[in-house]
Amino acid sequence: MATDRRTEWERAAEWPLTLAALLFLAAYAYPILNPALPTWLLLVCGWVTWLTWGIFAIDYIVRLALSPTRWEFVRANVFDLLVVVLPILRPLRLLRLVTLMATMNRYAGSSLRGRVAVYLAGGTSLIIFIGALAMLDAERWHPEANISTFGDAVWWALTTVTTVGYGDRYPVTGAGRFIAAGVMVAGIALLGTVTASLASWLIDRVREEARIEPVEE
Repeated sequence: MATDRRTEWERAAEWPLTLAALLFLAAYAYPILNPALPTWLLLVCGWVTWLTWGIFAIDYIVRLALSPTRWEFVRANVFDLLVVVLPILRPLRLLRLVTLMATMNRYAGSSLRGRVAVYLAGGTSLIIFIGALAMLDAERWHPEANISTFGDAVWWALTTVTTVGYGDRYPVTGAGRFIAAGVMVAGIALLGTVTASLASWLIDRVREEARIEPVEE
């Protein structure tokens, strides 16, 4: 019964949390993209980020309270707990935005591979955008930084996620290198997913051709 109640809560909260994540993204990105904002607007953005973070914290607490085995819930949702407890990781909570991809499932077809492709495209775009924002925020004001514009940051994120790594743009601060490590790990995971999906598609095509190929007498 408790599990059913938690499932109902998660379904009801999905879109409100997605909207909250969009507000968080806007409030987080706007001051980084436009550092010359007036003080009052910076304060508004700051309050919005804390307000949306509080919404995510409430969501976690409610789901925990509705779970029949709370320790199992904590173990299965360690990432959510870290994001709620450690404010420095709040931007990573934007990965919740992948719930937006659920509305696109009808365009992806009924196959699992189609849904994976949709989620992969959305997740990749989100990681590149968030990684670029976080890197620009960490590097922009350092005297030796070579990532000083959003264009530089996006280029760096693209080359890092794809594991190309030209080396023309790179972090010089400790925070920037920490962000880079996270983007590198995400890039490797995405590359592995793409490779696995492509291999699965090729295998299915070979099987289909072998199935319809006429047998020679």
